[in-house]
Amino acid sequence: MKEEAALSTPPSSGGWRRKEDMPSLPEAHRSLKVPHKGSLIRKFLAFAGPGYLVAVGYMDPGNWATDLAGGSQFGYALLSVILLSNLMAMVLQALSGKLGIVTGRDLAQACRDHYSKPVAVGLWALCELAIAACDLAEVIGAAIALNLLFGIPLLYGVILTAFDVLIILFLQNKGFRYIEAFVIALIVLIGVCFGIELFLSQPSIAGIAKGFVPSAEIISNPTMLYIGIGILGATVMPHNLYLHSSIVQTRDYDRTASGKRQAIKYATWDSSIALFFALFINAAILIIAAAAFHTSGHSEVADIDEAYHLLAPLLGTAAASVLFGVALLASGQNSTLTGTLAGQIVMEGFLNIRMKPWLRRLITRLIAIVPAVIVTAMYGEKGTMDLLILSQVILSLQLSFAVVPLVKFTSDRAKMGEFVNKAWLKWLAWTIAAVIMVLNAYLLFRTFFG
Repeated sequence: MKEEAALSTPPSSGGWRRKEDMPSLPEAHRSLKVPHKGSLIRKFLAFAGPGYLVAVGYMDPGNWATDLAGGSQFGYALLSVILLSNLMAMVLQALSGKLGIVTGRDLAQACRDHYSKPVAVGLWALCELAIAACDLAEVIGAAIALNLLFGIPLLYGVILTAFDVLIILFLQNKGFRYIEAFVIALIVLIGVCFGIELFLSQPSIAGIAKGFVPSAEIISNPTMLYIGIGILGATVMPHNLYLHSSIVQTRDYDRTASGKRQAIKYATWDSSIALFFALFINAAILIIAAAAFHTSGHSEVADIDEAYHLLAPLLGTAAASVLFGVALLASGQNSTLTGTLAGQIVMEGFLNIRMKPWLRRLITRLIAIVPAVIVTAMYGEKGTMDLLILSQVILSLQLSFAVVPLVKFTSDRAKMGEFVNKAWLKWLAWTIAAVIMVLNAYLLFRTFFG
């Protein structure tokens, strides 16, 4: 009744139908102070952190298979697709951060306010499916890493991943900065592992430089186009748009026009710099696959475990495979943290249902672990890889349902006021949205009918 009354009232100032009575991610909302005085670097460091939680979704285990396939089959040629995907992601994440800072709402809350209840519930269901699919990729990735590094059977590895939710709960109780520090430490570990791998693989510098330049062959070659679209679909993650619009609000910045403008500037720097790290990781996976597999004639490597076993003999050292496995495990753990946070934000934002954080995160883990356990027990290793591919298809299907509302809201002057997207940014954002919709539609068509 209370919600119906709010809906029947005239639109409030700011272009929203109702006043948001509960902040996004309430246990961490405005929990980190931003200095009013000090150097530019000191202020930037106060805002630094959320971008790295977002960047995690752009280097999760679901990306690895597409990067490995692209590098082993076509060498360095698809580096331009990784670059384009990351540039598109930078624009979308900047819009997501701006929405949260300006409106005080995350993307899920904004959708609940703007759309009818049936539409909002439908968007929530699609988003939950995408988060479950992403979490599934993380569970499988971590289980594969445990199997490769320690010989733990896949089924037991999947079950073990249920307990990493305890890490999240421990860090959450310590404070949001601890979560950010843990995530950044794991990103550094992944970066170091792949930095050493790059050195060991001795890639062609000229080939890398040429690969970052788009080629007409990507469009004319159907197989290359299919893998390229798969890379794009695995790179831009829908739940990151919901996540970013929420966690930027953990900073206690001035809610004045100048305070918001400063917050937008630093938040955009933070996410853009963090996404450069994601670009490095994704590019490194493809470059290593090109240098180690494509040049040696192993052009069909797409499975993570196959890449792990081939790296050591091809690069001449067992350390190559170990570093690959460690990076995979760190990637899975990192993605778990952000995926469970996104799950809480989406449920609370769309449905206005409040749960204890530990209960919401446990539900998120179970949704991913139950199908992974069943498939692993019934079909073993092949089943988990098929499930990994299916998870990326589901993410591609959901992506447009997050991108379109984001662009729509940030281009609406009634909702954004003076912070509305400028004309050039509006057209750029809608172009990105259109490209994503067309390419993902093609990817889905090829997956099911090609």
